[in-house]
Amino acid sequence: MASEVALPTAVARWRPSHNPWLIAFTVTLATFMEVLDTSIANIALPHIAGSFGASTNESTWVLTSYLVSNGIVLPISAWLATRLGRKRFYMSCVALFASSSFLCGLAPTLSMLVFFRILQGIGGGGLQPSEQSILADTFTPEQRGMAFSIYAMAVVLAPAIGPTLGGWLTDNYSWRWIFYINVPISILSLYMSQRFVEDPPYLRAEQAKRKGVDIDYIGLGLVALGVGCLQMVLDKGQEVDWFASHWITAGTILSGIVLLVWIRWEWKHPHPIVELRLLKRRNFATAMFSMLILGAVLYGTTVLLPEFMQNLMGYPAVIAGEALAGGGFIMVLTMPTSGALTGRMDPRILMACGFGATSIGLYYMATHLNLAMDFTTVSMLRVYQVAGLAFIFIPSNVLCYSGIPQEKNNQVSSMMNFVRNIGGSVGIAVVSTAVTRTAQVRQNFLAANMQPGNPRFQRMVEGLSATLGARGLSAATATRQAYGRLGLLMEQQATAVAFKDVVSILAVIVACLIPLAFIMKKPATRASAASPPH
Repeated sequence: MASEVALPTAVARWRPSHNPWLIAFTVTLATFMEVLDTSIANIALPHIAGSFGASTNESTWVLTSYLVSNGIVLPISAWLATRLGRKRFYMSCVALFASSSFLCGLAPTLSMLVFFRILQGIGGGGLQPSEQSILADTFTPEQRGMAFSIYAMAVVLAPAIGPTLGGWLTDNYSWRWIFYINVPISILSLYMSQRFVEDPPYLRAEQAKRKGVDIDYIGLGLVALGVGCLQMVLDKGQEVDWFASHWITAGTILSGIVLLVWIRWEWKHPHPIVELRLLKRRNFATAMFSMLILGAVLYGTTVLLPEFMQNLMGYPAVIAGEALAGGGFIMVLTMPTSGALTGRMDPRILMACGFGATSIGLYYMATHLNLAMDFTTVSMLRVYQVAGLAFIFIPSNVLCYSGIPQEKNNQVSSMMNFVRNIGGSVGIAVVSTAVTRTAQVRQNFLAANMQPGNPRFQRMVEGLSATLGARGLSAATATRQAYGRLGLLMEQQATAVAFKDVVSILAVIVACLIPLAFIMKKPATRASAASPPH
C-alpha cells in the first residue's frame, strides 16, 4: 500500500533532471530532420529517376514507400514506447533513421532506395509522437503552450524550406546529399538524448506493468494493413484517376473494411495497441478533428501554390518552393506568440481566432490569385494564409491533454500526429483532384464561348493571326497557330479559376469550424492541473 501511495506522489513531484528547454531543443532536432525529409526528396525526383534510368512514375515510389511505412508506425508508436521504454524507443528510431538515411545515399538501384526509404519511414514514424509526449511530461500544463510552439515550429518550418534546401543540394552537389545531411544531425541528437532525456516514474511503472501482457497481434496486423492500404490509395489515387483504376478501388474497399474491423477490435480489447476509447473525452475528440482539418488545409495549400507557380506561371521548382518559405518564417514568429498566449488566456478563444484568421487568409488568396502575379505577391499570399495556423495548432495540442491521465500521454501524442498526417494526405489528394475536376468544368464553360459566332473571340483570332502573319507566317499557318494559342490560353485561365474556386471552398470550410473551439471544455485551473491524476 505504501508503494502504491508513493508512486502518485513521485509522479506529481517529478521534474526532469536537466533544463526543460534543453530537452525541448534536443528532441526537436530529430523531429525537424524527419519532417524535413518528407518534403526534401520531392524536388530531387527527376534527378533520382535520371540517375537510375527510371520513369517519373517509378521514382515516385521513393515518396510513397516512406509515407506508407511512416503512416503505419505513427498509430502504434505509443504502444511501442510504453512497451520498450520511451527513451529507448525514441533513440532506436533516431538510430534507424540515421542508418537508413546513409544507406539511401549509397543506394545502387531504385529498388534498394525504395527499400531503405521504407526503413527510414519506420524510424521517422516514432519521432514526432515521442517528442510531443516527452514535452508534455517535461513541462507543466501552464508551460506546455510555449513547449509545443517549439515542436510546432519544426513541424511547419521544415516542409517550407525542404524543397528549397533539396533543390540547392541537388543542383550543387548530388541528390544523395539530401539523405547524407541527416547523419550528423542524428548523431548529435543521439548524444544529447542520451545525456538529457529521461523516462518519468509513471512511464517506468507502466512499462513494468505491461511486461506480462500479451501482445495484441491481431490489432497490430489490422492497423498495419489498413493504414498501409489507405496511404497507398491517397498517394497514388490522382495519378491513376482514382476509381477508374481497379487496384485503387480494391485498395479503398480493403482499407475501409480492415479499419472498421480494427476499430471494433481495439474498442473492446482490454490492452489495445491504440486506445480509441480516449475519443469518449470531448476535448480529445474535438482536438483530433481540428488537427485533421488543420493537416488537410496546411498540406493541401502547400501543394496548391507551387503547382500554380510551376504549371501556370512557368516558375522552376526551386523558386516555387522558395515562395513557401515566407509562410514558414512567419509561423516561427506566431508560434511562440500563440504558445505564450495559450498559457495566459482561454485557449478556445485563440482557436476560434485562428480559424477565423485562416479563413480570411484563404479568402484573400482566392480573390488575388491570377496569372499576372509576381513572386512577392505569391509569397505574401502564403504568409496571410498561414498566419492564423499557429493559433489553431498550439491551443488544440494543449487542450487535447486536458483531463487525460499522464500514463496516456504517449497515446495522445501518437494519435494526434497520426490524424494530422492522415489529414495532410487527404488534403493533398482532395485538393489536387478538386482542381483537376473543377478545371475541366471551367474549361467546358469557356469553350462554349470560343466559337466563330462570338464576335469577341473572332476579333482575338484575327488580331493574333495578323501578329503572327507579320512575323512571316502564311495566312493559313498563322490562323492555325492562333487557334492553338487561344486554346492553350483557355486551359490556363480555366485552371487558374479552378484554383480560385478550390481555395474559396477551403475558406468556407475553415470558417465553419470557428464554433468547434467552444465545443471543447475550458481547461483546468492552475491548482487543479497541478494535482496528480486519478
